[in-house]
Amino acid sequence: MNNTKVAFIGLGVMGYPMAGHLATKGFDVVVHNRTKSKSENWLKEFKGALSETAAVATKDADMVCVCVGNDDDVKQIVYGSNGLLATIKKGAILIDHTTGSAQLARELSRTANEKGFEFLDAPVSGGGAGAKSAKLSIMVGGNKGTFEKALPIMQCYGASINLMGQNGCGQLTKMVNQICISANLQGVAEAFRFGLNAGLDMNKVIAVLSKGAAQSWQLENRGPWMLNEQYKNGGFVVDLINKDLNLVIGESEINNSKLPVTTVINNYFEQLKKDGKGKWDFSSLFTLLK
Repeated sequence: MNNTKVAFIGLGVMGYPMAGHLATKGFDVVVHNRTKSKSENWLKEFKGALSETAAVATKDADMVCVCVGNDDDVKQIVYGSNGLLATIKKGAILIDHTTGSAQLARELSRTANEKGFEFLDAPVSGGGAGAKSAKLSIMVGGNKGTFEKALPIMQCYGASINLMGQNGCGQLTKMVNQICISANLQGVAEAFRFGLNAGLDMNKVIAVLSKGAAQSWQLENRGPWMLNEQYKNGGFVVDLINKDLNLVIGESEINNSKLPVTTVINNYFEQLKKDGKGKWDFSSLFTLLK
């Protein structure tokens, strides 16, 4: 049994298996989720404890992992009336796995310094499948010493874990990731629509292209979803990528980056939301090309 006490807040598609890996590895885990039934279901599957609030979950924890939806959720967990700021102990490490803004990461870094705990912004990539298989890519911003102390925690669910720089650099790296995957996905969608209209067997096309310069994760994993309409069953949903790209575009205005393609693609995601497809996987971009 590992003596490190971990509070894990947020048991969504990502957080549920991530917290599960910690419990499986023998860490003393306390979970908290806004919807209590998810915590109860988690306890049926893994060894640990349930807390009614973030504040109670955090009390006495050595490590506090947060994996929720957006900046507002994180702020509520940290600063809210039942937030962790009231109970987090001196020297504890707060690891925020939420994909959020670099501005909030910097703010939380200042708060941590003022209150005597440590902080890492550590957004993840790999989706629900990566979380379940413990093969997430984790992009971390923060102090090297803090990173090294938190590494055994993140190694429970991450396969590629890298310190990218000071606080905020984890979130900025995730933004670069979202720019790349969105542009790649749009390219795959357009290529597949072109190929289908030309009468090609796109399963054979995937097999050929995956061995050449056009190979990509989106091609091999989301190309079949487009062909089989699997995007209707969720995945990395439109609502989330739209949220992420809004953060990207906001940051681009701060650092004077031009993102013409990203902006156009984000408008497509806005259209999908208006069409009632916000809970579909983001590969539903394909539907706009019919």
